[in-house]
Amino acid sequence: MSTIGSFEGFQPVSLKQEGDDQSSETDHLSTNGGDSVKEPGPRRISRQPSVTKSTLYPNPYHQPYASRKYFATRPGAIETAMEDLRGHIKQTSGETVQGFWLLTEIDHWNNEKEKVLMLTDKTLLICKYDFIMLSCVQMQQIPLSAICRLCLGKFVFPGMSLDKRPGEGLRICWGSTEGQSLLSRWNPWSTEVPYATFTEHPMKYTNEKFLEICKLSGFTSKLVPAIENARKDSAGSGGGNELMVLTQPILIETYTGLMSFIGNRNKLGYSLARGSIGF
Repeated sequence: MSTIGSFEGFQPVSLKQEGDDQSSETDHLSTNGGDSVKEPGPRRISRQPSVTKSTLYPNPYHQPYASRKYFATRPGAIETAMEDLRGHIKQTSGETVQGFWLLTEIDHWNNEKEKVLMLTDKTLLICKYDFIMLSCVQMQQIPLSAICRLCLGKFVFPGMSLDKRPGEGLRICWGSTEGQSLLSRWNPWSTEVPYATFTEHPMKYTNEKFLEICKLSGFTSKLVPAIENARKDSAGSGGGNELMVLTQPILIETYTGLMSFIGNRNKLGYSLARGSIGF
């Protein structure tokens, strides 16, 4: 039911520490024969605690220099993508985009891919956007009325899988996996998979804007009513074809996982600054 189209420092820390003030008396020895040696008085030690001042980012576990490697976080990049995609969808289909999200898609081979998701009144659009060249590379259109099941839960893998991932995600299904051919199931580049799986983008905590558009719960809260409304308006949708929203583990059926291990560790599915390469 889906269609796919191609397109040509850390923070400065001021550390102020006062040393221990230590006063002592000097021993005075008498040079006169009849005078006795005076013992020194008790030593007084004055201690003051050190004062450390530091400025933390909203998320102390987020390293700001790491976010600069992602082109999506560069100033104006996400705004340019939204403007371009909104204009393209309005021109080609006449629909109005209701919302934008930046999420990570996990394909059936456990490969991570940076995706821009958009919702209209009738369609869910999944876009592969090149944030380096600021252009749309691929667009997948899924009618909302065709989506039959949503699964929310943690990722699970076969017992012998070598590349497992933690965390949880959302799987959107618009067809049955039983009718999926063996070729499409084991082809890592297949576009005939009747579902899509998403999790939150790693740059979720960059700032408040990214916290909003990278939040999986925010996307789900908009997707569910949009699907329900589209199914009501769709002709021929009976009461027995209601949307199923399930809370259950999401199975990613990979075993060796060598391709995803290399790709995910090097973030090959993201528009990322790779640094200079020379010989």
